Amino acid sequence: MATGERKDPYRGFNFKLEIDGIHRNGFRECSGLDAATAPVDYREGDMKGNVVSKLTGLNTYSAITLKWGITDDKSLWEWRDKVIQGKTERKNVSVILMNEAGEEKKRWNLVAAWPSKYQAPTFNATANEVAIETMEITHEGCVDAK
Repeated sequence: MATGERKDPYRGFNFKLEIDGIHRNGFRECSGLDAATAPVDYREGDMKGNVVSKLTGLNTYSAITLKWGITDDKSLWEWRDKVIQGKTERKNVSVILMNEAGEEKKRWNLVAAWPSKYQAPTFNATANEVAIETMEITHEGCVDAK
């Protein structure tokens, strides 16, 4: 990188989602992309002093939360309804960050995802905001793909 040249960070508003078999655009928000590894305390029998070693434990992944303006598209609700009926359909989900030119810059792939919670819009006769649906998607892993 030349002296004086800088790399600006990507903006958080320019993203899209890919969900196996569901073609839905216009998400307002996607949050909760995180992964954690629990530390496990371990004490060896011949340790000198009172020091506890830290081992890596289980990996956990938070559910992501999607928000979008309600439309006639029922594809996400139909996916959630299958879970309610006991016919859980796991899908691969990708969250994709784009630059200003619309080019993919980073992708997170969620493995074996399924909708675990749905929230209908809040209605208020004195407001004029877009009616927002919310869904939590639980998954078994997040792979940084790019």
